[in-house]
Amino acid sequence: MKVLVLGGGGREHALAWRLARDESVGSVLIAPGNGGTPAVGRNVPALDPLDPDAVARFAANERVSLAVIGPEAPLAAGLADALERALVPVCGPTRAAARLETSKAFAKEQLRRAGIPTPASRAFVDRDAALDFVRRSEHAPVVKADWLAAGKGVIVADSRAEAEEALSTIFGLAAAGASVLLEERVTGREVSVFGLVSGRVVVPLGAACDYKRLHDADVGPNTGGMGAYSPVPWFGRGAVEQVAAEVLEPIAWQLARAGTPYRGVLYAGMIITADGPMVLEFNARLGDPEAQVLLPLLGGDLGAALLGVASGDRALMEGAIRPPAEAAVGVVIASEGYPDRPTEERPILGAEPAEVSAGETLCYHGATRRTKDGYVATGGRVVTFVGRGIDLPAARSTAYRSVAGVELTGAQYRTDVAARELPTAPQPGGPLTRAA
Repeated sequence: MKVLVLGGGGREHALAWRLARDESVGSVLIAPGNGGTPAVGRNVPALDPLDPDAVARFAANERVSLAVIGPEAPLAAGLADALERALVPVCGPTRAAARLETSKAFAKEQLRRAGIPTPASRAFVDRDAALDFVRRSEHAPVVKADWLAAGKGVIVADSRAEAEEALSTIFGLAAAGASVLLEERVTGREVSVFGLVSGRVVVPLGAACDYKRLHDADVGPNTGGMGAYSPVPWFGRGAVEQVAAEVLEPIAWQLARAGTPYRGVLYAGMIITADGPMVLEFNARLGDPEAQVLLPLLGGDLGAALLGVASGDRALMEGAIRPPAEAAVGVVIASEGYPDRPTEERPILGAEPAEVSAGETLCYHGATRRTKDGYVATGGRVVTFVGRGIDLPAARSTAYRSVAGVELTGAQYRTDVAARELPTAPQPGGPLTRAA
């Protein structure tokens, strides 16, 4: 197959790397790609994933066998719709199905209809009404933008005063008529669960934990993600399969019945509370950096499985891949000033990109470009170092050995990725259960 990967971040480098290893895949194109992706395929830098018609024309002319959409913005722009019209097999939901991610209010309604536990919430289009609700609330709510915000549209307030400030910030970014959700704050351990979905068919992929805050100990601003690990010791394969059956399948069936079948990776952001599991959000694609730790662990032929998603071939979806084995830990290196004002155009050393034959240490590029003198960080999340090993402690040691060799002025990274899963860390107990 000739596979076209749409996007230019670390997730897309990981996708291209993993697909290039498959027997079913002959070549990989990445549009636009980044400085590291030529190590595993051919960049198409002039092709913009936010121009659906141009992408569809290119894919048809190139006789692409499968298009795989990485980021959320092209989904919201209708890229999958355009590819479907051009008869190009695509792994990625249509604009209507992607509303599970692009509209938190829509996702909440789908959860309510399916009877799936989720924190209580209310949507507001009027700032004054939202402020009044906060002032009358016993506890500060979580403030969520009801639109795509690159992983930074959620503010967890510790007081009503902080919630009011968060409302002013979020409403200041809102387009006319856009809504803001105020959601009940719940406590527990968060986990990301991934599945392949094609219409009514759901195949569980695995689970990962990510780190959204910029600094150690979960302080600092929200980011797109500063690290991740997989598997999750306290959330085993049985729990992943339970979420697939009790969350992903009901949602997939609901969308199919409504005439908007979902085809792609569906990601449930879960929180495990004292009262049982709840869904915090859906994402209509692989996470970044979760993809960087999940994909290297998958056995079998991912390309064939994703083609099964695009074509509705249940046998391919179920038979082409094997559950994750071993462990992986990923640490993101970000530019100075990220996430608010990232510094651009700084050379980075010690970050050779992952190639098809890479071993236990992987470096997935994100915000980079290649020059005659080497690699340059272009601002944002620059690279993700992934260590693989027999268990999380071994994988973590491998990842941080690579991090120690990086030279990037002003680099930011967390030192505590997967530290809570070390043998000396306190471990939560109990199976995945739902309160009666």
